[in-house]
Amino acid sequence: MSDFFQNGSITTLHRLDKNRLAEMEQELLGFSKHRPMALVLPSLFSELKGPALSGIIKEISQVSYLNEVIIGLDNADASEFAYAREFFSELPQHHRILWNDGPRLRKLNVQLIEKGIAPQELGKGRNVWYCYGYAIASGRSEAVALHDCDILTYDRELLARLFYPVANPAFHYEFCKGYYYRVADQKINGRVCRLLVTPLLRSLKKVIGPCDYLDYLDSFRYALSGEFATRMDTIKEIRIPSDWGLEIGVLSEMYRNQSRKHICQVEIADAYDHKHQQLSPKDINTGLSKMSIDIAKAIFRKLATEGVVLSKETFRTLKATYYREALDAVEAYYSDACINGLKLDRHLEEQTVELFTQHVIRAGDAFMDRPSETPFIPSWNRVVSAIPDILDRLRDAVEEDNA
Repeated sequence: MSDFFQNGSITTLHRLDKNRLAEMEQELLGFSKHRPMALVLPSLFSELKGPALSGIIKEISQVSYLNEVIIGLDNADASEFAYAREFFSELPQHHRILWNDGPRLRKLNVQLIEKGIAPQELGKGRNVWYCYGYAIASGRSEAVALHDCDILTYDRELLARLFYPVANPAFHYEFCKGYYYRVADQKINGRVCRLLVTPLLRSLKKVIGPCDYLDYLDSFRYALSGEFATRMDTIKEIRIPSDWGLEIGVLSEMYRNQSRKHICQVEIADAYDHKHQQLSPKDINTGLSKMSIDIAKAIFRKLATEGVVLSKETFRTLKATYYREALDAVEAYYSDACINGLKLDRHLEEQTVELFTQHVIRAGDAFMDRPSETPFIPSWNRVVSAIPDILDRLRDAVEEDNA
């Protein structure tokens, strides 16, 4: 059951009426005549054979207001790219696949490396960045939405609600973040958001004092959701992180570039389930361990740009404050699970908090040791300034691959 409560520094758009899909899609079709819409799908080739993506494509195929679908394909050889072309041919909309491992896009990446403006890491951030570049180059759309390709509970209402705030010409929102609650198989999920991000933000407020940026991040009900929509002018100027800090990094870029009045969050689903990452307690370079470290570093880096002085003493105090705050969160979620007849393993939750506590310190040490580390990929405005015809080259390479 939704609510209509507004809190924090951004507008929250709730899902109060669950039977508006047909009406919303008709409105979006009208909006599309003045503000054409594109959907970006960053995908690994393995996801084409996974349990979620075929269902997602069937749903998207029924969306009449979409002007363009842009698929970023990673980890695919030539035969797998051919398979992908057949797989996505079901889409009736104009669509293009960016074969990121193909010779044309690899050659383009070499040119960017020579100028020192290429993405530094492989992964979702790099994939999204190239898709955004193609969206700019194609010139077909004025609003762009993005979501992952592993959503097991996908329904096209998710997309309609995500697009609506940035596509409606009567609204002034430049950026919209999707949110939902994470329950599947009678179990509360979303550990990184519940047990790391929210307790960390609230601990930082205690340690460093009032901070507008922390209040802004804490306004998002699900800061780590992979679903967001934005207007085209905005994606030209944002810098996208190439590591696991993608979602927090995008929110930070919106904080830097937009008034809070132009940012909103929207409830896009009753419930949501997707592929779950392993906790990976023995390997800090994979799974939730790497994710938690990268997210904490992203927050620390942004605080530094806001003029906050961070020291070894700050991180030692933060560790203790975070640990207490996170344990209190476990207690709150346990009570919430019990009253709703859901499962929550308190022992596993507290083990997760103990691991995240270590990672907060690791992230702090990494920040202190490498304060100049910048995982952000340059904005497309900067790239075009360095290589004026880069968007033409990117568009031509994608069109030749898809010919």
